[in-house]
Amino acid sequence: MAMASQEQRYKLIFTTPPQNLPTIKTAVFATGAGSYPGPGGYTEVCFTMPGVGQFRPGNSANPAVGEKGKLEEVGEVRCEILSHPYEEPAYEVYKLENF
Repeated sequence: MAMASQEQRYKLIFTTPPQNLPTIKTAVFATGAGSYPGPGGYTEVCFTMPGVGQFRPGNSANPAVGEKGKLEEVGEVRCEILSHPYEEPAYEVYKLENF
C-alpha cells in the first residue's frame, strides 16, 4: 500500500470521565493536534464515543473511583485525535501480536 507522503502521523487515544473531556481536549488542541492544514483549515478535529470502563483496584491501589478489591464500572468517553500535515482521509491498520 503506497502512501502519498512519508510524513509521520500520530494518533492519541485516551479514555476519560465525560466531565473531564472538554478540559483535556482544550489542552491537547493547544499543542496543534487535531489540525489538518490545507484548503479546509480544519482544527480541533477528533472522534469521541461513550463507553463503560471496568476495573478492580488491587490491594496496593489508591483508586480515584471505587474501592480496593471491588469491581467497578464507570461511564467513560473514548477520544481519538489524529495529527498529520496534509489533507487526506484518515485510516488505521492494526497488526495483532501474540504475547
